[in-house]
Amino acid sequence: MITKVKVPSPGESITEVEISTWFVKDGDYVSKGQTIAEIDSDKATLEISAEENGVINLMVKKGEKIQVGDVLCLIDTSKECKKEFHQNKNDEKEFHSVNAKILSPASKKILKEKNIPIESVQGTGKDGRITKADCVFIENQTFSSSVERSITIYRSKTRTLLSSLRRKLAERLVSIKNETASLTTFNEVDMQEVFLIRKKYKEIFQERHGVHLGFMSFFTLSCVRALKMYPDVNAMISGEEKINFEYCDISIAISGPKGLMVPVIRNAEHLSFRGIEQEINKLSTRIQNGTISIDEMTGGTFTITNGGVFGSMLSTPIINPPQSAILGMHKIMERPVAINGSVEIRPIMYLALSYDHRIIDGRESVGFLKAVKESIENPIKFLMRGSEKNIHKILEL
Repeated sequence: MITKVKVPSPGESITEVEISTWFVKDGDYVSKGQTIAEIDSDKATLEISAEENGVINLMVKKGEKIQVGDVLCLIDTSKECKKEFHQNKNDEKEFHSVNAKILSPASKKILKEKNIPIESVQGTGKDGRITKADCVFIENQTFSSSVERSITIYRSKTRTLLSSLRRKLAERLVSIKNETASLTTFNEVDMQEVFLIRKKYKEIFQERHGVHLGFMSFFTLSCVRALKMYPDVNAMISGEEKINFEYCDISIAISGPKGLMVPVIRNAEHLSFRGIEQEINKLSTRIQNGTISIDEMTGGTFTITNGGVFGSMLSTPIINPPQSAILGMHKIMERPVAINGSVEIRPIMYLALSYDHRIIDGRESVGFLKAVKESIENPIKFLMRGSEKNIHKILEL
């Protein structure tokens, strides 16, 4: 029986995809649920799994474009798994040592060309596998009473076709530069009050809600407050019109196995600390395991990105079109600051707001960043109804 594996739809409005990776070869035996390929669209990368057990017949080459719904491969479910080993006797005798060391094809070629005994090479790969890197700077050795050594340096480069997703990203970055009047304004924020609240309540918050009380909920709610005060930051240009959004769909940049992705927290203005942290946890988990959908990454009205998790002290984030602004968070550093006429050491973070000057003026951008700053520096007053007695109620403890 032959099973046809067809190209699924990565999302609405996407009709064409590209085969970015095959994890199996034509004629391989595959198991049901096994990941066999990755496909790229201009918005996301999706994994394709085998639908049945059997021998696979690839219908499309790597790098080839194919329409949604077309046949990607065939699986012959009537054939049983048969492992065949085709080994060259001479290669096995020459390169397969008594220690059962495993060679990659590239390392085998280097060892053979340079006549290097396999016993002299220490493999650093999985299960002792000898990789190309193990052989790149290895010395040629002549094993005799007098040992002469010479160093051979290998210089190589590889060419890899950019994925559809990466090519689309490159196009968007160029279009942002050409089509927006992007400027960035900066400020700094004292994180001490947020630190104190988290230290006092993070354990009970974790026990009660099953998620951490992180920085992102504080910043998301601070941005929601600032967006209400400066609505043009929560707007976009469409032709000759300006569209102001009455809701706050906050895009959160999250790093995953396939790079940076930006899922959306819908209607953040109606969410609590608990709701935001649970939503971030859910979206992050879906990104890490590759189940995030296109719908979950489209439609944001404002973006928050945190380069601080990678150690960035300061940066100018790039606007995520068609949005008009993006907030950049950075690494928290202990710095000396003046407090009431004296110098104190405080945990300070630099903030950056990149914005489209066609729709947002300097007054709005600076005011927005100051509003975020005052919310973070006094969260009890601006995010928790002005009284420490309300913290338990706000955090739903």
